[in-house]
Amino acid sequence: MAGIYVHVPFCTQRCVYCDFYFTTTQHNYGVFSRALEAEIESYGNEFGDKEPIDTLYFGGGTPSLLPLDDLARIISAVNDHFDLSAVQEVTLEMNPEEAKPAYLRGLKDLGITRLSLGVQSFFDEDLRFMNRVHDAAQAEAAVEAVGSVFDSFTVDLIFGLPDQPFEYWGANLEKAIRLGAPHFSTYSLTVEEKTPLAKQVLRGLVEPATDDTMRDRFLFTMEYLTERGYDHYEVCSFAKADERSIHNQNYWRHRNYLGFGPSAHSFWKTTRSKAHRWSNVSNLKRYNGLLQQRALPLEEREQLTPTALSDEFIYLALRSMTEGLDLDRLEADYGVDMLTEKRSELAELEQNGLLTLRNNRILLTREGAVVADAVALELVG
Repeated sequence: MAGIYVHVPFCTQRCVYCDFYFTTTQHNYGVFSRALEAEIESYGNEFGDKEPIDTLYFGGGTPSLLPLDDLARIISAVNDHFDLSAVQEVTLEMNPEEAKPAYLRGLKDLGITRLSLGVQSFFDEDLRFMNRVHDAAQAEAAVEAVGSVFDSFTVDLIFGLPDQPFEYWGANLEKAIRLGAPHFSTYSLTVEEKTPLAKQVLRGLVEPATDDTMRDRFLFTMEYLTERGYDHYEVCSFAKADERSIHNQNYWRHRNYLGFGPSAHSFWKTTRSKAHRWSNVSNLKRYNGLLQQRALPLEEREQLTPTALSDEFIYLALRSMTEGLDLDRLEADYGVDMLTEKRSELAELEQNGLLTLRNNRILLTREGAVVADAVALELVG
């Protein structure tokens, strides 16, 4: 099984923290949709009969800016060129200001099964700092509107905003639970290069939250949500029963996926030791123009070495809090005997309370989840 990701680059305005590719000035949805159709057809000719598709994900940007007719064309193109008979999940990211009843019903009629709602906070001062379009009242109304149409959806929230009171973060979680959110994606505010937030920090206008604050917020989140019946199944993700994101789990399991749209990435493994990764140009005009000429909009393409593949598998698998890193698969698929090669590192990490070894799987503890990337760095290479 493989997944498909579609990057929709349109946004109304720029969020202060965002480093994904987007455009706020170009909104020719029809031209973009036709370019996407051409890209989907091209890759369908190459990969359409290789593996069935089990997840389709519309990310961005803001996919919910696309009119229903354009979404219908894109979904139809995927269906024409790939085997969707085994699809389990079709997700679309949405901003609260687009959560209108008619549009929501239209999405469901198109076959969208799950929404990812970018709330980020239920407090107006937080939303103004992040330069979000919606306000707190719209955020609350959107969760209610989405929940009235879709059984499956996630609420995205960000913790660790500068000077955000601890009580605000707890109240954000409590309100989303009260509104019936079946899934949470919780992220720490990260200062990414070339973002407005990075410039504010560099000029001394914003002081980021301390590492200790971030740690305390994250540990509180894990305890608060698990005590209320949410399964902490991935470092940043919490779900009620049967509400896990299948698409995201497939990333952690190192499954194949194809990415369409400007800046989208793809990964395709043909054997246990051979895989390619490629990415598209991060420019909508170039993307559209190349596909109008029937040329693929490639930016980079590389063949991954066995070491790069095993390292990536380790990084991804460790993010699963319930499945963890399967050491049997690591050795069978990638030839890495971690218990021998990383014996001292594993012993130290376990002694420090960052991981446990159970049934030949490595699982992060809650303290390990706080520093997941650092733990992985100790175990790769």
